[in-house]
Amino acid sequence: MSVWRDVPVIFECAGESLMGIVSAPQKEAAVGVLVVVGGPQYRVGSHRQFVLLARYLSAQGVPCMRFDYRGMGDSSGVERSFENVSQDIEAAIGAFLQTQPGLRQVVLWGLCDGASAICFYPATNDPRVAGSILLNPWVHTEVGEAKVFLKHYYLQRLTDPSFWKKLLGGGVNIGQSVRSFFSTAKAARGAVPEGPVQSKDRDVALPERMLHGLAVRENEPLAIFLSGRDYVAREFDDVLAASPGWQRLVARRGADVKRFPDADHTLSGPGDVAAVSEATLNWLVAKGFAQV
Repeated sequence: MSVWRDVPVIFECAGESLMGIVSAPQKEAAVGVLVVVGGPQYRVGSHRQFVLLARYLSAQGVPCMRFDYRGMGDSSGVERSFENVSQDIEAAIGAFLQTQPGLRQVVLWGLCDGASAICFYPATNDPRVAGSILLNPWVHTEVGEAKVFLKHYYLQRLTDPSFWKKLLGGGVNIGQSVRSFFSTAKAARGAVPEGPVQSKDRDVALPERMLHGLAVRENEPLAIFLSGRDYVAREFDDVLAASPGWQRLVARRGADVKRFPDADHTLSGPGDVAAVSEATLNWLVAKGFAQV
């Protein structure tokens, strides 16, 4: 295990000042990990998960940088959506390489819509990107969310003895529950539910836009990590099962899909961050990006 230290980094992006922290090992390394955070949050992450990941990797000799987008955390500027942070990522890569002597490439590592942001980064034009690790990627659509709730939430409720006990005891609003169920079922069929709808879909649904972004990066190693107790991961699973395009991409890229059955979305359980951090290091070693 090597010696490491946290180094603050302030860098510029489109006239704004961005804040990052590099967990730097004592020895030089050719490949590091750049954490692209999910939002809205900043570089520490829920339960300090990004801090723990970065320090674990640096202790194993892999430099790791985490940073705040414009408008988030300690960075100046206006907050923006995950589909509009490619400039931030590009600037962070430059700052990371400049800070670490010997560093030539980075692996992009992202959680939730941070993983989605990675899909939109034009890495084909950036030889500094060596690969990507996507944790619980956000592929949300209203139809997809409704299908997940029908398949997992409602089925689980119907097979839960405590639900029936509560129902028989008068602790469930039957009318409201029935209306909620049928509204979800309608959404799952792709129908337009009653009342105002605020869909985030554009002309092409988010999963397809993400697929297009990744598909052009044919030679880039890819890993997908999925939590077992997470509706976001389950929605991605449903997309993967239903989309020939995603299936071809995973097969063609030889993508490593690893599951963490007991983990939730933000890895809040005991040992969850450690398990994902170890899996990250193992993948880096397997791809020749790191040595232990």
